[in-house]
Amino acid sequence: MRWPARAGSVFLAMAAASVCMSSSAESLSEAWQMGLSRNMEFAAVAAEAESARAAESAARAERWPSLTAAASYTQFDNAPQLDIVAAGMALQAPIFPGQSYASGGVQLKLPLYTSGRLSAQIGAAHKVAMGAADSEAAARSGLRMAIATAYVNVLRSQRLLQAAQSSVTSLKAHASDVKLMVERELVTRSDLLAAQVALANAEQLRVQADNGVALAYAGYNRLVGEPSERTPELDAVLPIERALSEQPLDQLIQSALNSRSEISALGAQADALSLQSDAQRALLLPQLALSGGYTYVENEILDRQSFAAVGIGVSWNLFDGGVVRNRSESLRRASRAAQHRLDDLRSQVQLEVRQAWLDVRAAQARIAALREARAQAEENLRMSRELYGGELGTNTQVLDAVTLQITATSNHDNAVLDEALSLLALERAVGRL
Repeated sequence: MRWPARAGSVFLAMAAASVCMSSSAESLSEAWQMGLSRNMEFAAVAAEAESARAAESAARAERWPSLTAAASYTQFDNAPQLDIVAAGMALQAPIFPGQSYASGGVQLKLPLYTSGRLSAQIGAAHKVAMGAADSEAAARSGLRMAIATAYVNVLRSQRLLQAAQSSVTSLKAHASDVKLMVERELVTRSDLLAAQVALANAEQLRVQADNGVALAYAGYNRLVGEPSERTPELDAVLPIERALSEQPLDQLIQSALNSRSEISALGAQADALSLQSDAQRALLLPQLALSGGYTYVENEILDRQSFAAVGIGVSWNLFDGGVVRNRSESLRRASRAAQHRLDDLRSQVQLEVRQAWLDVRAAQARIAALREARAQAEENLRMSRELYGGELGTNTQVLDAVTLQITATSNHDNAVLDEALSLLALERAVGRL
């Protein structure tokens, strides 16, 4: 009797084709480069970091003198005149030459003493810039992890499709053989009906798997900034570091607490809010500034039309109804809130590292167990077919054996991909992705 080729052989051939990629296959490293250069969400975070750096430069520039120039031209409908009555005498004289006049001036201002306001503002702006840079690094790491997840999802969906196609191929050949056996009256027609139903179900699963591939590609292409319909060949070899998972868990957790950009970003935010509070509180203290200028006013009554001046000014906000004090306290409490979030984030990071570390070990244990299970499932399918061909087994045994073989193969491949994804997640958790 003619028996179809083993489902495992078909699947392994497809898997081998996916592993032995051509040189044109798109690698995960290339996907990361595309995503970092085209992803709009990451571009927004990078722009925010640039904005924070510019704001820091602006804060530092407030220490330097400011020079302001102004000019104006005024036209009257009826220009006012000087009108003086003294000692029984009246004097009238024009103030401006005609019905209009021009004026202009240049003013220089230099802060001499601000009670720590400028220093606090500069420090706060520096912390904000540092936090923005750390947020950019965290966003970069997050995007790389998101792209890796989408990349692995494409590989996973492709292998599910391969398994579904292998199942269809195997069941189609089995149904054909059962039909021949029914025609020879070796088995009952119910065996054929069961084989045809199993084939229809397998075909339905294949259609679902094919749709899953299209959706996985669409999600992956969105992250790397490519058209949704693009279906590139992906390299199944992932750049993973297995040595990291061999380090002690406590060491990895400590490394994460020292390296994670999210932690330093939130710490910088808390410090920036505290410094902004100090800057607000300084507004209640004396502010000293040096000023100088040159002014030109077109007129007919002064001894000259231009003059220069220099002076020192002091301002002191003695009472404002509590506006500055409450603003300062608001920023101080916001800093405390950021500090509480920072403490919670440290706890989350520890959990992330522990979870990723355990996931790696679980995936590695699954691979070892499922490798043997896959071989056993293939042998079970071979024996079931031989027994059925020799009229010693049942059709149900064959159909169950096909299902077990496909399931075992899919589980093993999923475990392999889960290990790779868990290793990448561990890299991200410790701040190395």
